[in-house]
Amino acid sequence: MILPAPSQIRSWLQLKLNTANKISAGDLGGSPLHSSRAAAVLIPLVLHPAGVSVLLTERAAHLSTHAGQVSFPGGAFEKQDIDLVATALRETQEETGIPIERVEVVASLAEYFTISRYRVTPVVGLLQPGFEMAPDPREVAAVFELPLEVLLDVRRYERRMVERNGQRGFTHFLEHDGRVVWGATAGMLMMLAKSLE
Repeated sequence: MILPAPSQIRSWLQLKLNTANKISAGDLGGSPLHSSRAAAVLIPLVLHPAGVSVLLTERAAHLSTHAGQVSFPGGAFEKQDIDLVATALRETQEETGIPIERVEVVASLAEYFTISRYRVTPVVGLLQPGFEMAPDPREVAAVFELPLEVLLDVRRYERRMVERNGQRGFTHFLEHDGRVVWGATAGMLMMLAKSLE
């Protein structure tokens, strides 16, 4: 996929995402029938002059679920949230320290159903470089960026067998710059890539 210049990415994303067919997806065993709790994540795109990157987190090693995995900032909907966009922005600020007002929301993707029974709404947002961060060490071991061009290249993903919660199945994996993106995070990136075709 050939991406437009960073200065044109906003209008390109809006056009593509607002006209794309929203097709839900899910990881191992994830389905609408079994996914009962609403959640949201932010897919933060950083608009560097030299190219666009995706901001990701590495979950803290001591967490009881998904410890050490690469993920988007996000979490479960809470009653104080106006909507799922608010959930994604609140969780991003809590986990990374990036102020809500620094994020320009572009669009939301279709729901992604996880094996842990969440209905996750991925929210695509833009960040201008120069934002400050204060990652919460209770949740986040590291915050880093990978090139959007790499993450949207579906040819780079491999399907591998995994077992989680007693269920076996295939999920996508992508390795780049010493990082491994897989599971729901990889699945949502695949959704984004298909929406931008």
